[in-house]
Order: sequence, then C-alpha cells, then structure tokens
Amino acid sequence: MAALSLKCDICGVALRSVAEAQAHGDATGHAAFSESTEAVKRLVCRECGKACRSSNEWDLHSKRTGHAEFDDKVGGQGILSAGEAPCPLINQNGQPAGGGSQAEELVPAEVNADLLKQMEEMGFPAARATRALYHSGGENLEAAVGWLEEHQGDADLDEPLLVPKSQPKKKLSPEEAKAQAAELVRKVRERREREERETERLREQERIRAGKELALAARQEEELRLKRMVEARQREKEEEERARAKIKAKLEEDRRERRRRLGLPEELTEEEREEERRKVQAKVEEEKRRRLPIKPVEVGEKMRTLLVDMKKAHPGQDDALKTCWQTLLKMCGNIYANPGEDKFRRVRLTNPAIQQRVAAFTGAVDFLHLAGFQRDAGGENLEMPADKVDRAVLEVAGEQLNSALNNPFFGIL
Repeated sequence: MAALSLKCDICGVALRSVAEAQAHGDATGHAAFSESTEAVKRLVCRECGKACRSSNEWDLHSKRTGHAEFDDKVGGQGILSAGEAPCPLINQNGQPAGGGSQAEELVPAEVNADLLKQMEEMGFPAARATRALYHSGGENLEAAVGWLEEHQGDADLDEPLLVPKSQPKKKLSPEEAKAQAAELVRKVRERREREERETERLREQERIRAGKELALAARQEEELRLKRMVEARQREKEEEERARAKIKAKLEEDRRERRRRLGLPEELTEEEREEERRKVQAKVEEEKRRRLPIKPVEVGEKMRTLLVDMKKAHPGQDDALKTCWQTLLKMCGNIYANPGEDKFRRVRLTNPAIQQRVAAFTGAVDFLHLAGFQRDAGGENLEMPADKVDRAVLEVAGEQLNSALNNPFFGIL
C-alpha cells in the first residue's frame, strides 16, 4: 500500500506532508521520521476543540477527558513532497485551509498575553503554554499548569494551536473560569494522590521485600556461624582427645621404664592395683568433704513454722520461750560439735528440767524430731543414732533458733 502519512519515530505524531515534518522537526528538534500507511485525520472534539490526527489519539483523549463526540473535518491524503502543493483543503501545517465552501479558515489561538509571558518565564514553550491557556479558559495560571499535567502525553502538545476563525472560543465568565480552574486543580490533585499512593505502595512492597531478604541473609549467616562454631568445637575436642591419648601413652611408657629400671614387672601387681583403688577412693571422699553442704530448705521452713506457732501459742511468755529456744540451741550445738558422744544424742523427757524448759511448750518436741531425734521403744526418751546425724540439718536448726532469739520482729511479720 502507498504511504499516506509520515510518523515521528520519537514522539509518534502523524504528519501529512514533508513540509509539515520539517516544521515539526524545527519546533521539537526531532529528526527521525518514517512513512506510514495510516491516513492523517482531523478529529475535532466538539466539547474542547482538540484536534486528533488518528483514531488512537482520539481514543486516548476520550479516555482522559470523557468527551465522546467529534467532527471529522478532513479525510486522509497521500504524502506530499517538499516541492508539491498540499491538498487545497489542507495548509502546510496539516490544517484545513480557507477559501473553499467545504473548509474553515484556521487562525492562531489568542490567549492572555500576560499569562502567556508568565508561563514562558516558567520555562514552558510558547506553543505548549498557548494550548494550556486556551483549553483551560485562559484566565488562571494554576488551571493552565493543571491542564498541562493532564495532557502531557498529547502528541501535538508542542505544535502551534490553530482554531477556526468563524468559531472563536467562547470567553468564560469569571465564575465559569474559576469553576473550570478548580475542576482542573481537583483532577490534578487526585491524579497526584493516586500516583503518591501507588508510589507508597510500591515503596512499601520494596521495603518488605528488602526486609525479608535481610532477615533471610541474617538467618543464613547465623546458621553458618553456629555451624562453624560447632565444627571448631568438634576439632578442638578431637585435638584434645589426641593430645590426652598421647600424654597418657607417654606416661604409661615412662611408668614401664621406671619399673624396668627398678627390676619390677611392667604390669602392676594385684596389691599395687588395690592400693591405687584405695587412693582413688580416698581422693573421691576428700572431694565430697570439700564440697559445700546443701542446706535442707524444706526442713528449715518447717522448723521456722514450728517456732512461729510456739510464739503464738504462748503469748506473754517471752522469757520462758527464750529459755526453751536457748535449750534447744544448746542441744543441737552439742551434737553438731561432738557427733560421737552418746550423752549428747540422748534426751530423757521425764527429766524435770527438760519437762519445764522444753516439753512444756507446744511444738518443742516436734522441733527435735525435725532435727533428727527419734523416740525409743518406751516413748520416754529421744535418741539420735550416730549414723543418722546430719550436720546440715543441725546447722539449719541452729540458724532458725538464732533468728528466733535475736530478731525482735520474729513471728510478727
């Protein structure tokens, strides 16, 4: 098919002639063009007057603005060379030319000169500023900037705007211009808010993704660190075992050498082995004696409860209770200091002194039971077998009795 138009490879605008392409290149700096079999159209929007040169451009304009009606001013024509004259109905800018009964004369759009100058000072090209002022009502700079943001993707945004001479744009009243400007500002604000929300959503997704990647990397690094620690510890254990085995073998060889020099058999005799076992057992016993005794906490709590109950059961007898507690303390102390003496491990309950000082008070005999005393077969004496002497229990009993004797608030709190 023969080419019907030229297309700018940079911005995609459709051009009718070579001269129009040259004019477009001078205005935009674009220099790459290609032939197209799509005819250049002029679909003029009935509501805003925007001219669209293709069906795709009109579809885009309709989606953005909601405008649905247009007039097809001119049909398609083939490409004209630089020296050829364009169609009588089309001028060098690709717009309908005057002089015929079927076309209207187009003239440059007129806008507020002061506002146009301000927009040029802001950096907007004259053609772009003119279109923005013309389509936004021409009375509000903010509305013009908003219109530009709404139409920044238009292909002919930087081309000179021509409007029909016989149909000048209707001048808006101040109220209408203000309303239109407010509407444009609202649309721009809504679009910006949508873009900001979308940007924030994408940023939040990126933050979550990055956070997950960092957490995964940290977890993997921690796993590798723990693995390296386990491997290092395993190597240390193996090295220690090898070193210990080497030292043990060296000691064994030295022992054998010493026994050979002394004329003894290399292996230990049965008597020597038994002596070694006794030494090991003695060492174990010594280690047990060196260990700190574990105090029976539960027995201590029961003893304290008995002493508190004794004080509550005998109100006003503080001196007699003090004598009872001192007697119990002396009995436990004697056994603690002399666990092998039978006289300290035996208490006759029928003794008048014991009856008066100890047995007369509720809970005193039970306290001796907790300390390790047991009743004999007749039930008149308390005894503590030598193998039942528990120094830790006696020590706890002494602590509780000392607390009862020396703490002025004992049994009150």
